[in-house]
Amino acid sequence: MGRPALSFDISKKDQQELRNLVKGGVQQVRVVLRALALLQLAEHASAPQIAGVIPLTAQAIWRLGHRYEHGGLDGALYEKQRPGAVEVLDSNQKQRIIAMVCSDPPEGQARWTVRLVAEQAVKRKLAPRVGRETIRILLLHHDLRPWREKNVVYR
Repeated sequence: MGRPALSFDISKKDQQELRNLVKGGVQQVRVVLRALALLQLAEHASAPQIAGVIPLTAQAIWRLGHRYEHGGLDGALYEKQRPGAVEVLDSNQKQRIIAMVCSDPPEGQARWTVRLVAEQAVKRKLAPRVGRETIRILLLHHDLRPWREKNVVYR
């Protein structure tokens, strides 16, 4: 025995918003698919019927209906912000590290290495602690490869 049919009504205002969303502008594909599924649910189609027309599973449509009931239109269409790792460096610290890499390497060193940048950033108190991978990603985003060149800034 399957799940019972979804039985809820989508307000006329929400249906109009869904139609406007589907008709106009550039949207994420998953948002448009969810809007189409909600419009089908408003016409009292079952989740398996909708899954035959829209490339979503019946279970996803079922959950979509429940998210609409509990969170409204925005809760059903858009995903919640997902937690991620907190950034180790703020923009000021990043700028100061980039400026350090663009200067001459410390005495006795021919060039900057990722390990040397990480050590010097902590030693010069540019950041309380920073790992090599964080430095590597930072340099990659700024298209800097100081270990390949003797001096980054040509004088």
